[in-house]
Amino acid sequence: MKNILFVLVMFCSLLVNAQQATSKYKECMPGAYQTEQYFALLKNKRVAIFANHTSVINSTHLIDTLVKAGIKVIKIFAPEHGFRGNADAGEKLNNGIDSATKIPIVSLYGKKLKPSNAELADVDIMLFDIQDVGVRFYTYISSLQYYIEAAIDADKPLIILDRPNPNGFYVDGPVLDSNFKSFVGMQSIPIVYGMTIGEYAKMLVGEQWLDWKYIRKADNKISLTEILGFEDERKNFKLTIIPCKNYTHNSKYILPVKPSPNLPTMASIYCYPSICLFEGTIVSEGRGTDNPFCVFGHPNFSKDLYSFTPISKSGAKEPKFKDKICYGWNLFNSDSTIVLNKLNKQLQFGYLINAFKMFYDKENFFIKPKMERAEEYFFNKLAGTDLLMQQIKQGKTEAEIRASWQPKLLAFKQIRKKYLLYKDFE
Repeated sequence: MKNILFVLVMFCSLLVNAQQATSKYKECMPGAYQTEQYFALLKNKRVAIFANHTSVINSTHLIDTLVKAGIKVIKIFAPEHGFRGNADAGEKLNNGIDSATKIPIVSLYGKKLKPSNAELADVDIMLFDIQDVGVRFYTYISSLQYYIEAAIDADKPLIILDRPNPNGFYVDGPVLDSNFKSFVGMQSIPIVYGMTIGEYAKMLVGEQWLDWKYIRKADNKISLTEILGFEDERKNFKLTIIPCKNYTHNSKYILPVKPSPNLPTMASIYCYPSICLFEGTIVSEGRGTDNPFCVFGHPNFSKDLYSFTPISKSGAKEPKFKDKICYGWNLFNSDSTIVLNKLNKQLQFGYLINAFKMFYDKENFFIKPKMERAEEYFFNKLAGTDLLMQQIKQGKTEAEIRASWQPKLLAFKQIRKKYLLYKDFE
């Protein structure tokens, strides 16, 4: 009898340990999956949704799920790359109709970036569901800001369906100088800011970083200074965030859908924060290859280096050096954990520094704008400052460059912690 009891106790103990191990590594579940938390909020409401091809529940698009559930979606707003996610970076998009649901689509990456009051007049509630990659110059967080401002302007409640950040396990890079504010960087945050969409939205509102000191009347902006004496109209703004399940800032979330045409793999997503800076230089960042942002180079670099040839592809119709052999570096590995370990949870500027040193025409390494003001250089807009370009030209080491941004980076980390919804990585 004792032996049987002993076996039963041991079995129960093993079962508990197995369950604990399983729960420790439960799969991350995006906010969209928690339908029981937001379907009731949408019932009998006219819904506008900001979405794209990443807005899925398992393999089903969120739009299809909502329509099937009898929720009345009357308008779709689409970001850069379009609703189906196949447009080139920077390609201006027009309005249209979703072929599957016949719901009208309004592009917020073309002639305009923010919904108007007129477009929201027949809307009862707004919804946002986009997979981000946690990098300042990835434009979905800029679209998020405009969408929140539109909700405030139109006095509409907003629900954000949060999704895990695949680069949410570290914070690094220069903090944006407001002189370099643009659509690829609207707030004073580092290149990698370590927050989900939901957390970032909380910070935008909580830190009063939004353009809320205006109300709209017809097509004109009227200052609240004249009308309300700076009374904070956000007091009536209703923001609801549906959080992810089983996510922390130590999670290594594997995206089920590529977030944009030139981030086809997790290796590209991990390399993107560092290698995208090459977009502001004469060096190819690998668009037009199978592994963009993992391969980069130039036709005039040493032929002893890795070679690749950019070609016209969906999402990269006219890549740099199309159909020309380039020589440079290849960071790609089909095992993305190897790439991740190589990057060591921080931005890598060594490749950029080495490429500048190797380039024969240093005066033209950084692509010059028509008006050669520091604020107009695309490289500076990506970096969020003109200091990085100066440091590279001056021959500063990677360690010296990294040390220069630490004070502002530490200050940002303190702000960030106030708005976290999930356990942090430190």
